[in-house]
Amino acid sequence: MHIVDSLARDLGLSVRYIIMTAKDNFPHYIQGDNVELFGMRTVDLVRPDRLLARVMKCDFILDIGAGDSFADIYGPGRIRRMLTSKFVIHAARKPLVLSPQTMGPFEPGRTRDFAMASVRQSRAVFTRDKLSTDFLREAGFKGTIGEATDVAMRLPYTRPERAPGGKVKVGLNVSGLLMRGGYTGKNMFGLTVDYPALIRSIITDFQARPEVELHLVAHVLPGDRSAEDDAHTNREIAAEFPELILAPEFRSPSEAKSYISGLDFFMGARMHATIAAFSSGVPVIPMAYSRKFAGLFGTLGYDRTVDLKALDNETVLARIREGYEGREALAGEVAAAFGNADARLKVYEATLRDLLTEASAKRR
Repeated sequence: MHIVDSLARDLGLSVRYIIMTAKDNFPHYIQGDNVELFGMRTVDLVRPDRLLARVMKCDFILDIGAGDSFADIYGPGRIRRMLTSKFVIHAARKPLVLSPQTMGPFEPGRTRDFAMASVRQSRAVFTRDKLSTDFLREAGFKGTIGEATDVAMRLPYTRPERAPGGKVKVGLNVSGLLMRGGYTGKNMFGLTVDYPALIRSIITDFQARPEVELHLVAHVLPGDRSAEDDAHTNREIAAEFPELILAPEFRSPSEAKSYISGLDFFMGARMHATIAAFSSGVPVIPMAYSRKFAGLFGTLGYDRTVDLKALDNETVLARIREGYEGREALAGEVAAAFGNADARLKVYEATLRDLLTEASAKRR
């Protein structure tokens, strides 16, 4: 919304939003007189009358892939919901923009066929990394692809004031989903590390450093998605390690980013927690459980991601130590790579500017 709002102001336009998302992922922090929130239930995908009514009110639809990715690695329920909502939009003949997100992977079969059919019918297609662009080309997509980066790079934040001196503030984002072995509870993502043991090793290592103040930072807020509740996981870990500083449960992504921006070093397995650090200039070690991490950060020229699906606990911990001890150099790498992110988002913004201008002309 921040990007669209900014463009609309430049064009002298007013915008109304309908936020359509799964009911168990409801963005209660988005409020305003120009905002309608629509929480989709399973029944809305079986009988999409309510969804279609909202779609018909729109001049165009921006699909952010549930904030992350258009892929089948998160299970059949999620991808079915995503595909159904896309084809309701196609049936309504409304322009659909696939906003910057990870595209793929998809296992060969009908799901992949439907996914690519939706991509072909979309008005504009944006990826957030080269791996996704390559996936679409290998899957046979011949249309134009805008290779941008994650829109959260533009998320506004307020850096907290800090008194001079004091301890080094280190942030650790623990994924409740990975602590539980994924949605299946059986190492769903095929990690080669023992993730719970790794987290405890990281905490023990940093707590042994007298100059460090270690913060546990949850990024996925509690709700109906209990497997993904980072806050509950953090409370359990804090009970085990009482000297940890437990970050508050944030009311919005901007609030989370503001907190993270006040840290001196960060590591985490939630993509948008690491993007919050990166885009606010904080030296960060992303801890990857899928190709989307290396894809996004690598495309920007930032190669500090540690792969939890290829490395062992000792190697990951060694890379984190190396990053912390060289955090000043890391900050320079972040700044250089963020310049690439800013340039890439301008491609996406140009398309949105055209769509806003077109929609305004049709309403005259």
